[in-house]
Parts: sequence; C-alpha cells; structure tokens
Amino acid sequence: MKIALGTDHAGFDYKEKIKAHLIAGGHEVVDFGTDSVESCDYPDFVRPAAESVASGECERAIVLGGSGNGEAMCANKVKGVRCGLAWNLDSAIKTRQHNDSNALSLGQRMIPENLVLDIVQVWLDTAFEGGRHARRVEKLESK
Repeated sequence: MKIALGTDHAGFDYKEKIKAHLIAGGHEVVDFGTDSVESCDYPDFVRPAAESVASGECERAIVLGGSGNGEAMCANKVKGVRCGLAWNLDSAIKTRQHNDSNALSLGQRMIPENLVLDIVQVWLDTAFEGGRHARRVEKLESK
C-alpha cells in the first residue's frame, strides 16, 4: 500500500517510528514532512498528505501532531478524505469499520509510545464493514 505521512514538530518522533514500521511491512511511504522537531505549522504538511489521497497518488494517509485534532480537521477539509482521529485500538478499528477512513490522525502527546504502532497496524488491517455504514459514508461524500 502507498501511504502518505504528514506531521508538524509535535508528531515528528512518532512519524519517524511509523515510517520505519510501514517500510518494514512492505508499504511504500511518501513523507510530506516535517523533517525535524523545530516548530512549524501542521497544515503545511498535513494538507499535501491529504491531497495525495484525494488525487489517488496515495491510498491512505497518516497525519500527526500533538493532539491530532487540528490535523484531522485539516485533512478533512480535502474533498474525498475521511480522516479519523484515533487514540486507542478500538477508535482506530471503528474509524475503518464504520467510516471507511482513508486517513488516520494521531496525537503524539495523547498516545503512549508502546501503543502507537499497534494503532497504526490495526487501522491498516481493519476492513470497512459496508452495510448500513455505506449509506452514511455516501452522505459524507455527497455533502
């Protein structure tokens, strides 16, 4: 799978950890930055990652920041992107099962380091359930 990554300084350490995990798992990674812990603005990195999903360049995106909230808001402004904010395994599963998320937002300051890769992996491995959820996703896309 081709996966975009985008973060500000507050998510940089987890981005690097996730990137290594994805590459080790055989995924192709497009890293939109940032490339350090120096203070920067997340829209400069999150928006291009989200746009790469909307354009079809990447299949999914993972965006990060301190809380993940602003990053999810930024990604969701891009038509065709359904970015779910996850903070534990169950929230990551539900954003795939119920919302067919094609982007995941994570907060480095909110998630323990020993859990972040498990959240990413369960999100990658979980399928969309369809059914009653499909009509809701269709409504998201039509608005």
